[in-house]
Amino acid sequence: MREERPSARYHEWMKSEELQRLTASEPLTLEQEYAMQQSWREDADKCTFIVLAAEKWQGQPGPSEESCMAGDVNLFLTDLGDPSLGEIEVMIAEPSCRGQGLGTEAVLMMMAYGVTKLGLTTFEAKIGQENEPSIRMFRRLHFEQVAVSSVFQEVTLRLTMSEPERQWLLEQTSHMQEKPYRDGSSEPH
Repeated sequence: MREERPSARYHEWMKSEELQRLTASEPLTLEQEYAMQQSWREDADKCTFIVLAAEKWQGQPGPSEESCMAGDVNLFLTDLGDPSLGEIEVMIAEPSCRGQGLGTEAVLMMMAYGVTKLGLTTFEAKIGQENEPSIRMFRRLHFEQVAVSSVFQEVTLRLTMSEPERQWLLEQTSHMQEKPYRDGSSEPH
């Protein structure tokens, strides 16, 4: 994963009506997309990383990061009254990369980051009711349904990190390595 930065490829993904529906997103101009991504980079209450497909990274001589992009994973610290709560979301936008476990791995890595670096103990995911693959993935990651909104047509799932859950998470992500981000670097993180 790599810290997010503006990308024309990301903008192309977000033109997809299917992705707009699944992510409850509105279409944005490229300039609006850049402004939003810049705010995400600067805002202390948002963590976002680009998911790179490792097989694409390793399978091409000198590939660009953009050609290996598969999607993104985000963590929002939305409740000022509860700094231990993070809302997590993931999008595997590249159709050829779906169904390969990238979303699961990205969510696990972001949760581990939230637990070890931010002190989070509770995670929520708000998912469109029709997005069954995403709902199933979060349930496999021990999230439980806590609410359904007919107005927003979404399900809220939650995971509170007990000590056994925390240990399970750290075991699942024991291969994870954090590396410093260098703007313009071609090294995956």
